[in-house]
Amino acid sequence: MSERILVAVAWPYANGSIHLGQVAGCYLPADIFARYHRLRGSEVLMVSGSDAHGTPVTLTAEKRRVSPEDVFEEYQAEFLDNWKRLGIGFDLFTTTHTDNHVEASQDMFLTLYEKGYIRKGTMFQPYCETDGRFLADRYVEGTCPHCGFEEARGDQCDSCGRTLDTQELIGMVCKLCGGAPVIRETEHFFLRLSAFEERLLDWVRAQDHWRPNVRNFSIGYLEGGLHDRAITRDIDWGVPVPLDGYESKRIYVWFEAVIGYLSASKEAGLLSGDGERWRDFWQSDCRAYYFMGKDNIPFHTVIWPAMLMGYGGLNLPYDVPANEFLNLEGLQFSTSRDWAVWLPDYLDRYDPDPLRYVLAANMPETSDSDFSWREYVRSNNDELVATYGNLVHRVLTMLARNFGGRVPEAGGLGREDVELLEYARRSFGEAGEALEGCRFRAALQSAMSLAREANRYLERQAPWRSVGEDRGRSARTLRVALSVVNCLKTLMYPFTPFSSERLHRMLGFTGDIGEQGWGWDWEDIPSGRSLPPPSPLFAKLDEAVIEQEAERIGQQG
Repeated sequence: MSERILVAVAWPYANGSIHLGQVAGCYLPADIFARYHRLRGSEVLMVSGSDAHGTPVTLTAEKRRVSPEDVFEEYQAEFLDNWKRLGIGFDLFTTTHTDNHVEASQDMFLTLYEKGYIRKGTMFQPYCETDGRFLADRYVEGTCPHCGFEEARGDQCDSCGRTLDTQELIGMVCKLCGGAPVIRETEHFFLRLSAFEERLLDWVRAQDHWRPNVRNFSIGYLEGGLHDRAITRDIDWGVPVPLDGYESKRIYVWFEAVIGYLSASKEAGLLSGDGERWRDFWQSDCRAYYFMGKDNIPFHTVIWPAMLMGYGGLNLPYDVPANEFLNLEGLQFSTSRDWAVWLPDYLDRYDPDPLRYVLAANMPETSDSDFSWREYVRSNNDELVATYGNLVHRVLTMLARNFGGRVPEAGGLGREDVELLEYARRSFGEAGEALEGCRFRAALQSAMSLAREANRYLERQAPWRSVGEDRGRSARTLRVALSVVNCLKTLMYPFTPFSSERLHRMLGFTGDIGEQGWGWDWEDIPSGRSLPPPSPLFAKLDEAVIEQEAERIGQQG
């Protein structure tokens, strides 16, 4: 049954390349989910964009001695190229530096202000006497008071995930000059989060379909009590505060960036020629899924819902399937130490589908997981090449060699033929149910289990031997196996779209694979169809890649 789905994906700071931890954390799962729902016939809107106003952008600009515009425009172009090459199918990947986003952000600010959910107040902020300015949260770092992490930022600790106020940091220093800032009083605007505490707690407790890690973290966060949070800063880069007398202040990025999901939806509608289409995803029957890493959970289960409640008339998140962290060779990804595999660097040397497969198979859905080049090569060679790819190539080459590349009649099916086809039907149902529930590893396991079962079936039936003795039996075996290959083409499409698209052609179909829908019947490929010459779906990797790539880590900067 068709439904309406909003796929809202975390906005990356436009000051550096994407690494594989971020891909596994939110971009790949969002794309898998969106592809599945598009196949099902759902009306899907998948949006995100570059966070152009974050202080990481201005920090990078100052280090390079260029403008913030130069920085975010460079990375916006890189991100768009990355998504195309990796097959991440956004309907719109925009930026926060658009007139549309400024308008949506200022409207949200003014509406909450007029309703009494934003108040004025004073706060004490770090001020660098050397640089002569107040320091935004990311311009300071120190030790986290909660977990002791020594490189915590002024807004959040990357180790324990707690949001912070700068004054909580122990041993705070200015990231520009390294000196110790002083604390000065300044006037700002505050979001009255405290006004939503009980309402949010009741709402989160009712979300039984959320992942336990997301729901439990959010409940714990709320039970700890909410405090009003400053949403403006003394900076000159970002969305202006839409009130007279505050021209030197900007709406702070943590408040402004989440509004991007709404502003991007509006922009996508305008680009499609229907300026009111966004309402279908925000003010009518629609399920909104927010994909991000676990460090962003409170912004999407507490702060953004509070803003939506206060604004009124907009849909709350239906699910927030936040992933845990993907580590690299047993250690956390670290951009400062260049301990990362950067997405553009990967895409320059390897095919996209093996990466999508390996990250999906090791996706950190409920606990941290690990990426290693040894596992990457093993998964590619043993699973994609030797299991799935080998099944496809054996079936298609035997049909080309023994049946002139034409799909034979199956004739009467035997017990093992029926059992394999029933296995395929169950696998299709299991995979669909898992994808519906954002359990991507389980869906992929169902598909690969079917590929292994089909290989065992071929070994038992041995059509390469029976073709000379019982041509009808060989035809039946290959016809059944071909149907399973067609089933796998669809099951694997959300994970490995490029190879599924090639297989779609090799099976004699025309048009885009997405047009066929989420469904399978063993007779989808008609008898007598002429198939084009087959070619391998995947390429085997030399094991030398393991050592070569391990040596590259940390030496790319």
